Amino acid sequence: MSVPFGVDLGNSNTVIAVARNRGIDVIVNEVSNRSTPSVVGFGPKNRFIGESGKNQQTSNLKNTVDNLKRILGLNFTDPDLKIEERYLTVPVVDKDGQVAVKVRLAGKEEIFTSTQLVGMYLNKIKDIAVKETKGKFTDICLTVPVWYTEQQRRAAHDACRIAGLNPVRIVNEMTAAAVSYGVFKTDLPEDEPKKVVFIDIGHSTYSVSVVAVKKGELKVLGSSSDKHFGGRDFDHAIAEHFADEFITKYKINIRENPKAYSRVLTAAEKLKKVLSANSQAPFNVESIMNDVDVSSQLTRDELEEFVKPLLERVHIPIDQALSAAGLQKEDIDAIEVIGGCTRVPSLKARLSEIFGKPLSFTLNQDEAIARGAAFICAMHSPTLRVRPFKFEDFNPYSVSYFWDKEDEDTDNLEVFPKGGSFPSTKIITLYRSKDFEVEAKYTRPEELPKGSISTPFIAKWFLKGVVLNEGESSIACKLKLRNDPSGFYTIESAYTVEEKEVQELVENPDAKEDDEPEYKTVKKLVKKNDLQIELQTLSLPKKILSEYIEKENSLSQEDKLVADTEDRKNALEEYIYELRGKLDDHYKEFASEDEKAKLQEMLLKAEDWLYDEGYDSSKGKYIAKHEELASIGNVIRGRYLAKEEEKKQALRSQQEAKQAAAMAEKLAAEKAARDAAGTTNSEAEKKEQQSDEKMDEELD
Repeated sequence: MSVPFGVDLGNSNTVIAVARNRGIDVIVNEVSNRSTPSVVGFGPKNRFIGESGKNQQTSNLKNTVDNLKRILGLNFTDPDLKIEERYLTVPVVDKDGQVAVKVRLAGKEEIFTSTQLVGMYLNKIKDIAVKETKGKFTDICLTVPVWYTEQQRRAAHDACRIAGLNPVRIVNEMTAAAVSYGVFKTDLPEDEPKKVVFIDIGHSTYSVSVVAVKKGELKVLGSSSDKHFGGRDFDHAIAEHFADEFITKYKINIRENPKAYSRVLTAAEKLKKVLSANSQAPFNVESIMNDVDVSSQLTRDELEEFVKPLLERVHIPIDQALSAAGLQKEDIDAIEVIGGCTRVPSLKARLSEIFGKPLSFTLNQDEAIARGAAFICAMHSPTLRVRPFKFEDFNPYSVSYFWDKEDEDTDNLEVFPKGGSFPSTKIITLYRSKDFEVEAKYTRPEELPKGSISTPFIAKWFLKGVVLNEGESSIACKLKLRNDPSGFYTIESAYTVEEKEVQELVENPDAKEDDEPEYKTVKKLVKKNDLQIELQTLSLPKKILSEYIEKENSLSQEDKLVADTEDRKNALEEYIYELRGKLDDHYKEFASEDEKAKLQEMLLKAEDWLYDEGYDSSKGKYIAKHEELASIGNVIRGRYLAKEEEKKQALRSQQEAKQAAAMAEKLAAEKAARDAAGTTNSEAEKKEQQSDEKMDEELD
């Protein structure tokens, strides 16, 4: 049985939650952290993903990719790529029109698309969940930013497939947080819904959703985002300040040294966190470049001055979300705040000032989205029972469907307007004379986030199997259009209908029981035949997706082999030192001088080999060396263990003898006590008998 799990794919860190133990648990990774760095690195032998990727990032900048969520689904021509290149340290290239990176893996140059990179990362996330819970993971609910377009959502879906996962739902991050709030908050009203604003300011994005929530259900009324507002912007503001300062103070330019700038960015992030709790903090980086140690300090007031342009934009997404929801600030009952960047005091103060009321921190700022996603995934599970909860999301963009005009009055229709709710289904009727095509596009591309998309195209459907009735020039075709739970636009079904005469019962409320029923002949549209639907979407073609899945499986096996080889190497090294130490101690009496000399020589040769030509050897050779040493070492160890067993047996025998003696002594004492008691009773009976005889004599 697959364990439902939700993944909050963060731009800096990712949180995993699973539905189990009658609740939602957050999974820790291999170093017991509750979040995992969203990083993929490539090395001379294998990949470094998550914690290991973060650890080697500074020393391997040109082969380490972060900001995965920002480049997922981008076209190479999208203007946003120019912004993202500021944060990337790897060469970005074009692969079939998509953003890709050029890296070196195992000595070879490789090109991976953004979808592949996220697929690699999700495979690692799945592996973490499997190792921590020992469960089977197939179904996933993955969260994405509310501003993601169809192309980006399709890329997220494909990335899950590459990782061997079944994405039961792609859900907006803010909606997942709202679900977490609605499901686990116990004091929600049952009639009139509570109006709650959810604000999430994370590593790279600032999002707002206005939600009406009551017991058992919620509806997202409006959403908005500033996708270039987050913690990384604060970090860069700090780094740029110190870059300028170091030019004057130390005569070094860290902008010319990627490693130096990366180290300053890392230190800037730590400084930002310290300033969230303190009014000032020191800043130190040793040997930053050219053997120069740098030191400085920063105050909270100075930081607020650096990010003043950001703070002046805080109100914009809030105003836009409230406008989409048709509400005023006075209508809001609570402001729930999540996201790591909201710990910055100036941001919290600005948000509270905008609403004129205190902020609420009911939800866990780092884990709320993952918990909501895990619950949503559990809702889709056929084996788990969860409390009923209904929710509807907000459609941020208007979508129209287009077709050839033929006999129609128009060639398009806005089917899913901006501000509508989804999932949603609409049925339209077209009169067609032959097989036809339907295309979905964004109605107003100018409403899309600036810089994120090059084309308004969403999907195209080829509908085949149109058969006309004799003597007719066209036939009615009904199309069931759907904006599904993951936000994808589809044609769920299509079929032709024809007009037929049918007998329909006449309703007669005055009829008696024995009256004959009356029927009338009416004309009705009835289904004639289903149409075949061929789909062209922004998802990866099946052939390419299969290639990517095969590539990921191959890379995973290579990573596993490298890890197993390293484990065998470490085991051999440990065995050499352990056996050498015990030869002069525990095993001293159990090996002849010849055996000791031979084994010592073998250990020395094995050690020399291990640190020379065997330093980078194969798994099989490490196993062979280990077995070679063990062929003698285990014989000596066996003698030692046999002697130890004899000692244990002798000790057990002594303990058993002592216990037997103690028991015999105890039984003897008990018998003596019983015998003494028996003698006393006999004397008393004898005296009583003599007394009775004397009394009888007196009576006579």
